[in-house]
Amino acid sequence: MAKKALITGVCGQDGAYMSKLLLAKGYQVFGVARSLNSDKTWRLKELGVVDKIELIDGDITDASTVFEIFREIKPDECYNFAAISFVSSSWKSPVATIDIDTKAVLNLLEAIRQNSPGTKLYQAGSAEMFGRPNNDQQNENTPFAPCNPYGSAKAAAFNLVNIYRRAYGIFGCNAICYNHESPLRGIEYVTRKITDAVVKIKSGMQNELRLGNINSRRDWGSAEDYVQAMWSMLQNEVPDDYVLAMGTTHSIKEFLEAAFSAVGITEWQKYVIEDKKFYRPVEPNLLCGDASKANKILGWKPVVSFEELVKTMIDAELQRLSK
Repeated sequence: MAKKALITGVCGQDGAYMSKLLLAKGYQVFGVARSLNSDKTWRLKELGVVDKIELIDGDITDASTVFEIFREIKPDECYNFAAISFVSSSWKSPVATIDIDTKAVLNLLEAIRQNSPGTKLYQAGSAEMFGRPNNDQQNENTPFAPCNPYGSAKAAAFNLVNIYRRAYGIFGCNAICYNHESPLRGIEYVTRKITDAVVKIKSGMQNELRLGNINSRRDWGSAEDYVQAMWSMLQNEVPDDYVLAMGTTHSIKEFLEAAFSAVGITEWQKYVIEDKKFYRPVEPNLLCGDASKANKILGWKPVVSFEELVKTMIDAELQRLSK
């Protein structure tokens, strides 16, 4: 009998790529999202998997809804990607961020404990939990010091998974994910904002690109690489927590150079304007992850380089524009 997997936030970038991965491995996939409509499922359509998933319109901040889903499905594995995951949005809606990024995780843990104790849980954490670390690279032992509501909510969820793992024996794993991008990234993220604008500038549809601090650096990887590690976490015999990162950083300026270069524009500076309204209220220190634990225990080795990632995103924008 095929394994059953439940993916929350199935319409997001990671949810879509995880759906594709699990379907290829023969899973029966159930996907939960709030207010399902055709606009939300565009990523699943682009990957050609929307008709292969059993979609459930549900709000995981509602405990009764979550309990009912787990009573009915009793999934072998649950991948929780549901979140307010855009840092700027967490400043605008801190209460909603706590509801979705923390309280909903508690609902999942309680539903597993009471209705489906055999379910293995993957919880998507973030490098934003580290906030402003004092070290050049962070690993699983680096203390959390979040500096925004999103990081704080994710840190609380991380702790809850660990508490339920120790107290109730739940197979719960946390990933501490650094920035991972793809052609399916939302337009609100700086990487997709850049690739979308670069292609429009090249085609004459746009004249400028306004950004915040272009010297800000990030540890950027590929979402398709990252979901491989997430799946591997639940296949391991022992539940544990893992940093998922590339271990190198690139500036937004470098991303701009690579993106404009991909469409044949070398003098990119004349199109880019730094605008202080896009600066974060509190900018984190340099976040660069040490994924040696995932490399060693899970055998995870990301294969997509920074340059390949940017080119893939630009190529996808060109295809969208041509349609």
